[in-house]
Formats: sequence, structure tokens, C-alpha cells
Amino acid sequence: MFEKQVKIPEPEEIKAAMPMPEKLAGIKKVRDKMVADVITGASDKMLIIVGPCSAHAEAPVLDYVERLGRLNEEVKDKLVIVPRIYTNKPRTKGVGYKGMFSQPDPKKGEDILKGIYAIRDLNIRAISNSGLTAADEMLYPANYNYVDDLLSYVAVGARSCENQLHRLVSSGVDVSVGIKNPMSGSVMVMLNSIYAAQSGQVFKLNGWQVKTYGNPLAHAILRGAVDGYGNDIPNFHYETVMQVADGYAKSGLKNPAIIIDANHSNSGKKCRQQIRICEEVMQNRLYDSDFKKIVKGFMIESFLEEGNQKEDIVYGKSITDPCLGWEDTERLIRDIAAKV
Repeated sequence: MFEKQVKIPEPEEIKAAMPMPEKLAGIKKVRDKMVADVITGASDKMLIIVGPCSAHAEAPVLDYVERLGRLNEEVKDKLVIVPRIYTNKPRTKGVGYKGMFSQPDPKKGEDILKGIYAIRDLNIRAISNSGLTAADEMLYPANYNYVDDLLSYVAVGARSCENQLHRLVSSGVDVSVGIKNPMSGSVMVMLNSIYAAQSGQVFKLNGWQVKTYGNPLAHAILRGAVDGYGNDIPNFHYETVMQVADGYAKSGLKNPAIIIDANHSNSGKKCRQQIRICEEVMQNRLYDSDFKKIVKGFMIESFLEEGNQKEDIVYGKSITDPCLGWEDTERLIRDIAAKV
């Protein structure tokens, strides 16, 4: 039984009520191309998708993104920095904090309409204050059109990459889409997901039959795997990455590209291990030109304060997975830029 609570307006109505300013839309257009050029190989810069596990509060997220904007000015000749403004949080057991989209105030219950306005306000202010457009996870494909005019990068998570609707909607997204390997670690499943996203599709979405023409910017994110006993299995090492590169070569997919997720099962959610992981990957890029050609960047979980907390008490500290602190993040990004 479903109890109807609040009628949610269509995306067009929400956008009309809170439009993206024309000047910021111009910034997004430029940023979309910068990200796309890294994925296609038109640019030899690296893509750094970095920020908190979940954007649970506007003030510290804006503070963080503004710092990234200043840091971006230092490294923009080597890196394309995309802040993580993740407003949907997948839950393994289906309960708990579900992100700003559902819970704009983590201490209160769900208020989706308020959440939609909150994430639009957050993204618009972040672009205005920092000059950076963001990345978010497409946890719920039906919700993507509420933010599609704001984002320069979309991620499909490990639990979602095998879902048919996520694959189909990805085929119609106009920006770069990173698709993570599933929790099992199957490279074949991930490549099949990318193939579906790069292909034209016809399907039902939000009451319409829609047609897409395929997204050539769909690509792989390696986030590690989990075995049947709950043990983490890293997949950022040289041998595994080159196996994925070989799978890419045999698949005929467009724009072979891999982003290394330095956290999650690659680090065992030990946030400081992200530093070591990035250093190893950068060394492998120096060692092998083929490795360098296909590994296009990193996904890093980072916030103002290191670690995490159960409740929103410490300003700028994650309330979900542990994150690297700002000082370490700043050093790491500068170090990556020096080795590109």
C-alpha cells in the first residue's frame, strides 16, 4: 500500500521556479567540454572528482567547494577539478540518511520537495561562488531531470550499474557518465553497462516513451569489490587495470577511460589510504604509457575535517563514510598535478 503524501512538481516547473542563471549556464557549457575532453583524450589533463561522501549541509559544502575553486586556479593547467556534491546516498539495508534530495535536514524526516529546492540552491550557489560545476550520483534515474542543467559529471553506483533503467537513462545523459564496477567486481558487467549507455535506446521514462542516441562519454570507474564474506578486493593495481584495458580493447567501446575511485573497497573505507592509492596509480602512469592513456583520473572522498561522525555536530565532517581532511586533500591534489 502506498500512502500519497505530497505532489511533487515536474522538473520543468521546478526549473522555472529556480532557474539556472544564464551566466552560470555558460560556465557549465565550458566545464562540460573540459570534462568530456579528458574522457575522449582530446585533453591530457587528469579529472579529479573530489568532495564529501554526502553533501549533508549547505554551509560546509559551499566552504569546501570555494576552497576547491581557489585550488583549481593553481592546478588548472594539469587537472580538471569537479567537486562531489552528492545529494543521494545509497543504503545497503535501505534505511538511514538518504541524502539531501530526500532529507534536506539530516535530523528530520524526508521532505523531498524541500530537498529538490535545496540541492538546486546548493549547486547554483556553488557554481556562482567557485566557478566549478559538480558531480552527483544518479541513484534514482527518475529524479535526474531535476538537476540535469546543473551537473558536469554523473556517476552510476556499484549497486545500480546492473539496473536496466540506469543504463538506459545514462544513454540519454548529455554529460560524462562514470559507471562503477558492481559490488562483485565483474569487469564484464561493467563493460556491458557502458555498452548499453553508449547505445541508442527506446524506453519509458516519467510517463513518456523516449528515444536516446547513446552517450559516447560513458566510461568505467573502478571502486574495488566485495567477496562473499564481506572482504574488500582492491582493483586499482596495475595488473587489474590493464585487464580492464584489454576488455575495453576487445569490446569496441568508444573513448576507453578509467577513473580510479580511491575510497570504498579500494581503500576499505580507510580514508587516509586514498593518498597511498593515488600515489601508486600515478607511479604506474609514469611507468607505462598504455596505463597512462586509459587512466584518466581519480574519485576522492574528502571534506573539511578528516573522518566521520554519526550526527552533524562537527562542522565540515562527514556523517556517512570517512573522508580525507582538507589539508591532506590540498597536498594530494597538488602532488597529483605535479606528476601529470
